[in-house]
Amino acid sequence: MAYHSFLLEPISCHAWNKDRTQIALCPNNHEVHIFKKDGTKWTKIHELKEHNGQVTGIDWATDSNRIVTCGADRNAYVWTLKEGTWKPTLVILRINRAARCVKWSPRENKFAVGSGSRLISICYFEQENDWWVCKHIKKPIRSTILSLDWHPNNVLLAAGSCDFKCRVFSAYIKEVEEKPGPTPWGSKMPFGEMLFESGGSEAAGQTLAGGGGWVHSVCFSHSGNRLAWTSHDSTVSVAEGGKTVSVCFSVLSSETLPLLCVTFITENSLVAAGHDCYPVLFVYDSAKASLTFGGKLDVPKQTAQKGISARERFQNLDRRASETQSTDNDLNTLHKNSINQISVLEGGRNQCTKFCTTGMDGGMSIWDVKTLESAMKNLKIV
Repeated sequence: MAYHSFLLEPISCHAWNKDRTQIALCPNNHEVHIFKKDGTKWTKIHELKEHNGQVTGIDWATDSNRIVTCGADRNAYVWTLKEGTWKPTLVILRINRAARCVKWSPRENKFAVGSGSRLISICYFEQENDWWVCKHIKKPIRSTILSLDWHPNNVLLAAGSCDFKCRVFSAYIKEVEEKPGPTPWGSKMPFGEMLFESGGSEAAGQTLAGGGGWVHSVCFSHSGNRLAWTSHDSTVSVAEGGKTVSVCFSVLSSETLPLLCVTFITENSLVAAGHDCYPVLFVYDSAKASLTFGGKLDVPKQTAQKGISARERFQNLDRRASETQSTDNDLNTLHKNSINQISVLEGGRNQCTKFCTTGMDGGMSIWDVKTLESAMKNLKIV
């Protein structure tokens, strides 16, 4: 595994360009720094400074090469590279609370912004007036939106929020796309229609029990037929859309601290990470509609034990009430603080070969799936 330490400050969010040679990240302030890979080193090549509040979300469109950012200043900007300089275009979100997360749609003709205003802004470019406009999804959201993810069909949008709910909405914009066809989640998809809700009331249609905490992260599988999310009560959940009205649903209470991010790496396997500072594997069995713990995805470093003098022993007893040496980095993991974001680097969500994690320690780790399988006993990713 490769670990790169970019900053002393926490990394709030990150996004990769198409060929994975550049990464845009926020050093826990109002700026976005873009680093370029130079051999084994990373060199900072750009700084984006239009926000006047902390940047809370970044997404980099792979085909159009546009970056979208959102922040606590209640604004979003679409950045375009012109003559070697990133130029911002302001997006009017019409919100009165901080923006929390942002995601480009798969076709990159719109993007979604979740905020503390208890709504989701679906933004698209209006050719006639040459500006970005938005429509709001409001009901039945009752708290801050913490995470978003698009279905592969470019229409359905999953959202996790502080009201303990994971929902799937229709974000169909007739001005920029054709009418969508039926999906396992539903066939009627006017803008703002809610197709799925976890832990909701019976009046909501497809509702299921589960989730007793803030929904930190949501993720569709490669096919879009499965949806995973993590909650602050240390649960991991998977819902599977079917040909019938019912939706298969599985909840697993993990033994870890709360998980802050999750992504599918195959159609049956997902990786999550959070306050325990290491990624973990979960496996979903469609036939049994069950979710199981697959293992801890971190190969601990072997620390060399060296002898200490009598003076050092007494110093340790005086300072730490222990005879053993200790440092600030006692965690036997690559990351030394919480991991808050996972992104797939190679292979996609159907057959991921490498994924990336960033966290509150200011570092980034790149994980090779095959190396993890060979290095860890009884670990098999299906």
